[in-house]
Amino acid sequence: MPADLPTDLPGTGALAGHWIAAVDSTRVRSRYPRTIGRNARLGAHGDGPDVLAITVRTDAGASGWGLYEGPEPDLAACVGRPLEELFDPALGVIDPAALPLDIALHDLAGRILGVPVHAMLGGHGTVPVACYSGAIYFDDLDPEESPRGLDGVLTACAADWDAGYRAFKLKIGRGNLWMPADEGFARDVEVVRAVRDAYPEARLLVDMNDGYSPERTIRFLDAVQECDLYWIEEPFAEHAEGLRAVREHLNRTGSRVLVADGEFDPDVEQVLDLAAAGLLDVLLMDVLSFGFTAWRRIMPRVREAGVLASPHAWGHPLKTLYAAQLAAGLGTIPVVEAVPGRTEGVDATGYTLLDGAITLPDDPGFGLHLGG
Repeated sequence: MPADLPTDLPGTGALAGHWIAAVDSTRVRSRYPRTIGRNARLGAHGDGPDVLAITVRTDAGASGWGLYEGPEPDLAACVGRPLEELFDPALGVIDPAALPLDIALHDLAGRILGVPVHAMLGGHGTVPVACYSGAIYFDDLDPEESPRGLDGVLTACAADWDAGYRAFKLKIGRGNLWMPADEGFARDVEVVRAVRDAYPEARLLVDMNDGYSPERTIRFLDAVQECDLYWIEEPFAEHAEGLRAVREHLNRTGSRVLVADGEFDPDVEQVLDLAAAGLLDVLLMDVLSFGFTAWRRIMPRVREAGVLASPHAWGHPLKTLYAAQLAAGLGTIPVVEAVPGRTEGVDATGYTLLDGAITLPDDPGFGLHLGG
């Protein structure tokens, strides 16, 4: 972080004199470097979705923008209101009516204050920010008419390694929908072992997408115990009894594997309770649908529970960059999910990926330029 960044940023008063003059939206398209296939619950993910980008402009000529995922927003709800009634740099969005503008207002405030968002959040994390490729799906099962087998997975890993990633999250759970249960389990194990053999220095994570049971999870952990996994993610729908069985197994075997959950339709209070009970190690609520402001507010409770965070970022490459700003700003986020690809019409060249870590720009706000 640059040495000249302020350590004590002003609060809402620094935004005085700015009124919301206009809120506009457009759709932007993400492009993956390859077609993304199936996971344990869903079919092919395609070559990239589109999403709403919202721009907020003030009467003083300032502007900021950001992505939004959620119900159709009322873009006029905040027009004509003072910015300081909607946003506090120390807290985030302070009026629920402005939550659809969450990312855009963080960008706007950073630009007005003249600092990167991660500095506005306190700069408690480290830069560059470690990341993993979240794009290793069931490449072995496609194309359906001539499945590629293990070579499909290893080819995807090789492409992402060449792009600068040094960690992979492997989707598993093939026996949930796409293969007979035992055959799918055996393939899951085979994939993990093959990737570990091919990339002995890589950090490996696995994501079951709720496609396992507690018993199958324990069986899997035994089968890949020599593969040095960093975490298992969403093994099954969160419930204390199953997670306790997994935790007892991890403790009994002396395993350091972390258990990550909270991405899919989370009951956040339940997730926090499970973390406080020692049953979860990493919380995964989404950086957009859960929200940037929500993460800022909940992070003290995450720390109090003695666990880690890693906001879910799959879908759009820009979500990875937002998560990286959170990690650098709040700390307690050791690694972020990376979505290989680009967003059409957005200049993100201030961010660079090298040896598995993302370097953030020093530009104010998020350092992203719409229309670039």
